[in-house]
Amino acid sequence: MNVMFLLVALFILAGLAFYAGSLLFKLKAQQLQRNQKTLHRINNISESIQTIAKALDQQQCNLSEGCIRLFHLLEALPIKDKPDFSQQFVGLYSLYDKVKGLPTHENRKAQSKIQTRQQDLQREELEAQFESQILSEVSKLKTFTI
Repeated sequence: MNVMFLLVALFILAGLAFYAGSLLFKLKAQQLQRNQKTLHRINNISESIQTIAKALDQQQCNLSEGCIRLFHLLEALPIKDKPDFSQQFVGLYSLYDKVKGLPTHENRKAQSKIQTRQQDLQREELEAQFESQILSEVSKLKTFTI
């Protein structure tokens, strides 16, 4: 009788061990997949940062638009111990901070032409103020990698 209980206990223990092992295997596979997706996202964001930096360098878009896009991409990087990009790219972050509140899209279309022109002049003055610093930072961002 004791042998029977021992065999049943061993059988149950073996089943639980097998189940635990299969769960650990699935967990490892999920972690690997998540890490691969994170790496893929980092690579896509890095490539987008490089593309926008090149466009800014070649003056294919205005500085404020590029700064807004670069700011959001840098902040979206899914990395641990993210560097303080606001210290590395002071001009970019400063211009972003100054223009982030300006209306866009429908809000811009809804306002008067005078308001729009005033805001454009304000934005252009800010762009001129930060231009050399941002273009210097853009040269670093053209080869950006994590």
